[in-house]
Amino acid sequence: MKINPVKSKIQQGQAAIGVISNFSDPMVAEICAYAGLDFYIIDAEHGAITPAEALPIIRACQAAGIAPMARIRSIDPKLILQFLDAGIVGVMMPGVSTAAQVEALVKAVKYPPEGERGLGPVRAWEFGIGPMSQADYIRFANQQILVLPQIEDLKAVENLPQMCNVAGIDGFIIGPRDLAMSMGYYDGPNHPAVQQTIDRIIEIVLAHHLVIGTTAGNAEQAKALISKGAKIIMHYTGAMLGAAAKAFAAAGK
Repeated sequence: MKINPVKSKIQQGQAAIGVISNFSDPMVAEICAYAGLDFYIIDAEHGAITPAEALPIIRACQAAGIAPMARIRSIDPKLILQFLDAGIVGVMMPGVSTAAQVEALVKAVKYPPEGERGLGPVRAWEFGIGPMSQADYIRFANQQILVLPQIEDLKAVENLPQMCNVAGIDGFIIGPRDLAMSMGYYDGPNHPAVQQTIDRIIEIVLAHHLVIGTTAGNAEQAKALISKGAKIIMHYTGAMLGAAAKAFAAAGK
């Protein structure tokens, strides 16, 4: 297991910029790496990507120099284990709205004594034949893997102070579209009430000295979020491709 470059960058006070992607082709991850992005989140919630399909994407990320992470569909310890054993260095978990769920996530991601993750001679540990002893690997993995529950509804916002106090998490990722829908705004998160709630989430998370992340539709939005204290900023690969394709197509009209 290598040092998590996203975690290192955040610890140095910098923001990490990346994408979340439901494409199963590893070449997409390679393109994102060569473009200079910091991380590539495999979307195994909205994307139909299994641990077996994630493996070549993770290999491509590691070879090209971009941190492989994953959004996993549920707090299923065995499913989370398969993605971790394949080599991801961060877990983003949707549908989390209570401290108990955050605690369950930490247990699934961390090895003992911080969690309950099972140990095997897997790829993440260089199959148990690399330079790290078992004890060293366990400590290193617990230090390096990012644990990032998502904030996607008003129940999570209400319970956020308690969720922030759960040991073992690194921070939270705001899901602005689902948050807006939970507030009754079905056409997007740009309503002032939603933006005020997002600002309140950022304030609470930063007050607990945790990392806050969210999505941005363009570089200007990303810069604005970074100025508010966000340290993990992501865009969607499909949206990026679609915007570029539309702009290029417009040249012929």
